[in-house]
Amino acid sequence: MDRRQLLQRLAASSLLSGLGLSLPPGSKATRAPMQRVRPGDPGWPSPDCWATLGRAVEGRLVAVRSPLADCVAQAPSARCDAFFKSMKNPYFLGDEVGLTQTLGWVGAWTSAPSPYAVACKTIADIVAAVNFAREHNLRLVVKGGGHSYLGTSCAADSLLVWTRAMNDVRLHDSFVGEGCSGRVAAQPAVSVGGGAIWAHAYDAVTTKGGRYVQGGGCVTVGVAGLVQGGCFGSFSKRYGMAAASLLEAEVVTADGAVRIANACTNPDLYWALKGGGGGSFGVVTRMTLRTHELPAFFGVVSMTIHAASDDAFQSLVGRFLSFYRESLFNPHWGEIVNVKPGRRLDIAMVFQGLDQAQAEATWAPFLGWVKSVGVELAFTSAPTIIAAPARVWWDPAILRVYAPEHVRFDDRPGASPDNFYWPGNAAEAGHVLYGFTSTWLPARLLERDRHDALVAALTAAAAHATVEIHLQKGLAGAPAEATAAAGETAMNAQVLDAFALAIVASEGQPAYPGVPNHEPDLDTARSSAQRIHAATKELRKVLAAAAAGSYVAESDFFEPDWQQAYWGQNYERLRVVKAKFDPTGLFFVHHGVGSEEWSADGFSKLAA
Repeated sequence: MDRRQLLQRLAASSLLSGLGLSLPPGSKATRAPMQRVRPGDPGWPSPDCWATLGRAVEGRLVAVRSPLADCVAQAPSARCDAFFKSMKNPYFLGDEVGLTQTLGWVGAWTSAPSPYAVACKTIADIVAAVNFAREHNLRLVVKGGGHSYLGTSCAADSLLVWTRAMNDVRLHDSFVGEGCSGRVAAQPAVSVGGGAIWAHAYDAVTTKGGRYVQGGGCVTVGVAGLVQGGCFGSFSKRYGMAAASLLEAEVVTADGAVRIANACTNPDLYWALKGGGGGSFGVVTRMTLRTHELPAFFGVVSMTIHAASDDAFQSLVGRFLSFYRESLFNPHWGEIVNVKPGRRLDIAMVFQGLDQAQAEATWAPFLGWVKSVGVELAFTSAPTIIAAPARVWWDPAILRVYAPEHVRFDDRPGASPDNFYWPGNAAEAGHVLYGFTSTWLPARLLERDRHDALVAALTAAAAHATVEIHLQKGLAGAPAEATAAAGETAMNAQVLDAFALAIVASEGQPAYPGVPNHEPDLDTARSSAQRIHAATKELRKVLAAAAAGSYVAESDFFEPDWQQAYWGQNYERLRVVKAKFDPTGLFFVHHGVGSEEWSADGFSKLAA
């Protein structure tokens, strides 16, 4: 059998499997295990083959060498110390082909560069890279923003498709998708390249365009990857998920074809891209998202409250949850409340559509109650409530002058003045994860008959580790149209009834195995992981027998039932789409659709 016949048979058998069908009784097995080639294997492309690819992409083929290579197994040096400090700048990491925003997860994976990358500037570059990987049986990996906690932005011994330079942003007053003329109404939208990040998208849409696009909270995350994961941002309680705002995508699929995916053209692929996970269905070259009318104000509320006793802490957490249910459980409010060890409640919330006086009036009852309790409760960080014109929320020039303590900038010589990020995101730059779990919290837990159980679970969990309650993730309390649109995505339906996503996680500073003075702290990692799982166990007790769904973009690398956790009843439909557009599994990511058919590293197809 020649190679083409083998691929055809593999494609056919994979499609049958994805559709839940099987070969007729007595048929010979045709799914012989496939093995992708690595450097040094007989099938690895020759230098002439790589040179041919280099010419096809007009010199944009890069032989990758990790910037960390000179620090591994070398004596400690000031140069390496300075390099690790530079990794706290997410723009530096994003512009390094051999690095990722997360350097690894202790016990799970370590960031590793590809030997070759195509630094794509055109769709033709991506097509050439995809065809080359398929024809030479290479492991393929895609990186845009490079923020994957699960390590899906890198793979050793692979060919990297790097879309960082495809970062254009273009506004539309009246967009209609290809093939949708006369079938779908025109609407305001924005198109972004496959390598664009949210900071630049927000600046173009809001600062310059006076509109709003639903995106992520961390401004250095890639647009395309996050939308494919679902994508929640600060104001999702009003505008829903970014995946639900997707109007059209341009995608290079495994056969090297450039396809349009929208409600009228390739609607099955379009649906899968709305929350089915990045890196599983093709390389996204462009996404078009609907934009919304901008509210007059965005704002922030922050404070930290310490309780002097366990009883006072339970009372504080209970009072806040009641206050949330009565006053904040609506489209105006989002972001995070942390229930922390040491009996601390840390509030860092945002709002939209309210002015300063309205926001202050909303919080007055809760703040008054805290003060009335007396010495049992104390503000260790004073309450701050600020409303600002929405149009300046992501304006780099305004932030630099009027809010320098709340923003950071790319400090490299010659860097664009538009390269900003939030101080809270600095912890993620170059970090090494010790553990991470996430769980949807259904809105029924806010009801009075479940209130005490939720309070007990949160405070018991916080005895082990911080529980982050992401109130902007979970669409209970959102407008009906936002919830309905989310129901048309591939996401686990639990998101529709969740008031929040609970995250328990821990991380360390930039570190890398084999680098003196910068090794990952294994003892701290192990103890942190134990605390995380102890806290998560307490938290999930309150969910009773319900399956604990999770959010693919922010989840446990070791999630045992990931298909159900991420996508629920939508998973089998996603597998059908995967079989149709990628029958031989060219696109592989950890815990991605169809990944159970492969070895953990994506190199070996498992026998049927």
